[in-house]
Amino acid sequence: MPIPAHGLPPEELFQRLEHYKEHDVSWRAGRILTGIYDPGDEIEAIVKQAYSSFLTENALYPNLFPSLLQLENEVVRMIADLLHGDADVVGNCTSGGTESIMLAVKAVRDSARVQRPHSTSPEIVLPQTAHPAFHKAAHYLGLKTVVTGFDPQSFRADPAAIERAITPNTIMIVASAPNYSHGVIEPIATIAEIARAHNLFFHVDACVGGIHLSMMRKAGYEVPPFDFSIPGVTSLSVDMHKYGYAAKNVSIILYHNRDLRRYAFFANADTTSYAVLNPTVLSSKSGGPVAGAWAALHSLGEEGYVRVVREVTAATRQMIAGISELDDVFVLGEPDMCMFALASDTLNIFELDDEMSQRGWTLQPQFSAGSSPANLHVSVHYATVGHVGEFLETLRDSIAAVKGRSQGPQEALALKAEVERLMQNPGPETFAQIVALADIAPGQLPTSFARINTVLDALPGSLVNVLLLEYLNSLYD
Repeated sequence: MPIPAHGLPPEELFQRLEHYKEHDVSWRAGRILTGIYDPGDEIEAIVKQAYSSFLTENALYPNLFPSLLQLENEVVRMIADLLHGDADVVGNCTSGGTESIMLAVKAVRDSARVQRPHSTSPEIVLPQTAHPAFHKAAHYLGLKTVVTGFDPQSFRADPAAIERAITPNTIMIVASAPNYSHGVIEPIATIAEIARAHNLFFHVDACVGGIHLSMMRKAGYEVPPFDFSIPGVTSLSVDMHKYGYAAKNVSIILYHNRDLRRYAFFANADTTSYAVLNPTVLSSKSGGPVAGAWAALHSLGEEGYVRVVREVTAATRQMIAGISELDDVFVLGEPDMCMFALASDTLNIFELDDEMSQRGWTLQPQFSAGSSPANLHVSVHYATVGHVGEFLETLRDSIAAVKGRSQGPQEALALKAEVERLMQNPGPETFAQIVALADIAPGQLPTSFARINTVLDALPGSLVNVLLLEYLNSLYD
């Protein structure tokens, strides 16, 4: 595809862009329960205007655009205050939770090189409930992850298992508030005591919960401590573009002091180019995201966030109560905020996901892991509040449709049995056979996912990773 020889008129250009959107999901309808955090039209318009006002300004150059430095410092200070950070707590704005986590891990790795030189093969101890971003950070930064189990009823990290996993090479412990998969807060205070006893860094991943849980507490809900109010928490990540209701991409990484943060930074003046000095991974970056975050915080204010949290919490509890009245699905554990996992003992949960999707609702499939069965993740946000009844009605109809046409779990069991048969004597042709069994078409987006997810759920995680990477490589030009 060559670059057009002549420029398009603006009207035609924007018509083409709108045409490209025709097969996208309609995220404004409040029916997307993953990946979208819609604050409503009024806040979205304010954030968008602030974002556009700083779209071109480049945060790489605070000397040229001191406004961006001021905006970032104010956003960081507001979030640090919300999370009980004292005057020593510092931070920066990043492009998202993954970058925040990567910087936390880099800071610990580089600090450990100085303070713990005996750790020749540095390790991060983290529960299986931790977000994949920690494994990505470890992969990029050359660290080993030591994965521990979780309580099979509560789906929270097991502190005793974490402590047993600590070795002389351990440099960092991780826990979540809440974990994304099940929406439950890990026992942060207990794990922090373990970290202090072993003189280890302890990162709390509050990317989804940092703002929402803090505002729940202000609204009068009982929320266990998870932030810098707990001695031993050394860093914390919070996403503004989730339940802070800012536009993507903006997250906050907080460090308990400047000494730790120093190790996250990068500087280089050893080339013929200009000196590079970066507080985060990115160099050039638009001022739009941080301006949008600042606008969200100031337009909603504490009162606005508390109001939103009350409405979202009520909607979530109404959803969970409605689900409890259905025979074929149930919620895993006891979620602490507006996120939960939906499972079934009688249905192929991936077929239910396809059925909900065909009826306009987007949930997020999660594969089985340890004692956590395959399930569908649900994140309730402000735009969902007025659609709870519709969600429950659609869920009932979707359950009936799946039960009416499928053989229940037998069909899924048959697929899994075929996968196990193929894996008994793996050879060069096994990969192609599994791809064929799953009906994966390289280079194409699937129209349904039930069969694909059922097959992937039956495979070892390491092989799933290979399959997904190969598919991803085929998808992009």
